[in-house]
Amino acid sequence: MSEFSFSEQNLRDLATHVLQEAKKQGATACDVEVSEGAGQNVSVRLDEIETIEFNRDKGVNVTVYLGKQKAHASSSDFSAAAMTETVSKALSIAKYTAADEFAGQANPERLCTQFPDLELYHPWPLAVEGAIELARECEAAALAVDARINNSDGATVATSGSRWVYANSLGFIGTGTSTRYSISAAVIAEDDSGMQRDYWYSSARAHTDLDHAKAIGQRAGERALRRLGARRLKTGEYPVLFEAPVASSLIGHWISAVSGSSLYRKSSFLLDSLGQTVFAPCVTIHENPFLKRGFASSAFDAEGVATVARTVVDAGVQQGYFLGSYSARKLGMDTTGNAGGPHNILVASTTEAANMLAMLGTGLLVTELLGHGTNMVTGDYSRGAAGFWVENGVIQYPVEEITIAGNLRDMYRQIVAIGDDGLSSSSRKVGSILIERMTVAGE
Repeated sequence: MSEFSFSEQNLRDLATHVLQEAKKQGATACDVEVSEGAGQNVSVRLDEIETIEFNRDKGVNVTVYLGKQKAHASSSDFSAAAMTETVSKALSIAKYTAADEFAGQANPERLCTQFPDLELYHPWPLAVEGAIELARECEAAALAVDARINNSDGATVATSGSRWVYANSLGFIGTGTSTRYSISAAVIAEDDSGMQRDYWYSSARAHTDLDHAKAIGQRAGERALRRLGARRLKTGEYPVLFEAPVASSLIGHWISAVSGSSLYRKSSFLLDSLGQTVFAPCVTIHENPFLKRGFASSAFDAEGVATVARTVVDAGVQQGYFLGSYSARKLGMDTTGNAGGPHNILVASTTEAANMLAMLGTGLLVTELLGHGTNMVTGDYSRGAAGFWVENGVIQYPVEEITIAGNLRDMYRQIVAIGDDGLSSSSRKVGSILIERMTVAGE
């Protein structure tokens, strides 16, 4: 990964200059974020180099206020003249923007004052040649799993780093530097029944936390191979076990439903759910902004508000929402320090993953979801799916071309168990989820 072009102090000076310029030009308040990013992406396919990409970008995002009138402007030019012009453009827009009584900066008393080291920055001087070697090793391991794996969508090694400063006219200034690395592979298996594709990956803040390239490739190959000979199921109602990678999407729908914009727009199936039973009693969900090396770790949110570790769902009961200052004011509530989104969602497990198939008994194991059939207003859920048919806790055969359906309200309350196989390669750590019963449409 390339070194940064700007030091943290350079970015702080730029942010301070923008705030001074905004005040000089008549803004009543101002927020500014200055950032720089750099990265490298290398992919190979069938042992041949397919892409080598380098990227470097920078930008300044300015928000100005004229009382309750608010506007944004941005620039990728860090010169003093560009800063002056960017502020001027934002103020010009603000003059023609309707006043919004809920607009404004965060409560000064809620701004962050403690900045612990969350270990988000781990430089890895990986040369292109080294990345190519890793990608080839990953793909080769996938292809070596079985002779029936005879084609590949490639293997990719990606590295990226970013540095940013957020400051506002309330006197807050916060900084951050982070890295992120990933290795992935996707391969195709083929036999008389047809072709099947699957993939696997690993992602981490520090390259030392990545799974080994060979292990990633082998997992991708095994996943593609096991899908050969897929059949359709008879339509019916069955217990459904969502494998950990796809179970995360169920929690994603919940996050969206209890986030500020969905709530104040009344476009959520979980309106007024605070203090209500939303999930089965076995479900407890924590938010931990201070997780070392976490993908969504931060001492402050996008407005500079101090983040807080909390239990958002306790034994199925909704204890809190995800709110920034604007949405909180619209709802007559206080910010939860979630401007910009949640910080590391951790769903507590209830059982060992090895026991989940036995708990499923006879039913459907879902390993892939297709389409976007989720209505966030009503909670109606219908997705294309693929996976495996299970009998008496033992996988019998792969299945495809099926649809699973239900309503998220019911699905959440019918969660029977959550496995301890949550992936560390995401800001949402949730294991496999077993739901008591869903409609499965097949033949």
